[in-house]
Amino acid sequence: MRRLAARLALAVSVVALAAGGLAATAQAQSRITLKSATASSSYYVMMVQLGEVLRAETKGQIQATVEESQGSVQNVKEAGKRPGNFVFTTPPSLIAAAREGKKPFEGETGYDVIRTLFVMPYVTVHFVVREDSGVAQIADLAGKDFISGGRGTFCDGRTRTIFKLLGLEDKVNFVDVELASADNALKNRKITGYATCSSHPTPQLQELATTTAIRILPISAEQADVLVKNDPSSSPITIAKGTYKGVDVDVPTVGVPVGAYGTTHMDDATAYAIVKAFWAKKDEMAKTNPWWAAVSPQLIGALGNTKLHPGALKYYKEAGVTIPAGMQ
Repeated sequence: MRRLAARLALAVSVVALAAGGLAATAQAQSRITLKSATASSSYYVMMVQLGEVLRAETKGQIQATVEESQGSVQNVKEAGKRPGNFVFTTPPSLIAAAREGKKPFEGETGYDVIRTLFVMPYVTVHFVVREDSGVAQIADLAGKDFISGGRGTFCDGRTRTIFKLLGLEDKVNFVDVELASADNALKNRKITGYATCSSHPTPQLQELATTTAIRILPISAEQADVLVKNDPSSSPITIAKGTYKGVDVDVPTVGVPVGAYGTTHMDDATAYAIVKAFWAKKDEMAKTNPWWAAVSPQLIGALGNTKLHPGALKYYKEAGVTIPAGMQ
């Protein structure tokens, strides 16, 4: 009986130790949600790749789940309410609009929790039409049916602003449908064209160009000057010829900076680990997806005055990156 009792006591101790070890492992893991854009976008592909890198680089301590999103507006709105480790992408101008209660964030609060993590590849504005549409310049869209980037999205707002600044806002027939319907509508000639805003090359257009001859409308240097004066964070970008099948000329357009952000709900150690893993593997990620090649830590200042997460700031200071005072 004594031996049996001793064995039972030992077994209980072993089980308790094993349970304690499992609990400690579970506590060591950080679960994060990565959210960017629709599954057909380049940014969604980037988030999937980032999730894999975070798991590998932290030896499983960070477990990432990638969620599809309708775009930056949805991401920012969720950031103001969502608990836990939430990492999302957006142009910095939307965060500024949210904090100031501007459209589409009127009457909303909670956006002061947002913190900067790292730089993403720029959004590239694409104005796409069928090659046989007879439309060669943006001005030719007057009187035509056009999807402006998806109802309520950042792209929708950016497209309408561009058309307004170029004197076309009241001349184009905007079709109010989701961007997911744009390809079929273009193929079936129900619309003349549509706008999509994603880092190029975007998978959606790569797929479309394999079955439909397309043209991407250029934004001239003069037009780009007008747009940059309205939004100094914008800058001219060129879509190189051959980026999309059948587009055999360089296409000048404009781009907008994009950041990856978290919130104050994320602890410093997790934020530090995410940022460190990202920059450690950025060049390696670029070998698979060239979007990353143009990104560098020195571009962090282009994201404006949304403060860095303390964990991210620790990394940049260790790396010797100069950080604007307004972001510290």
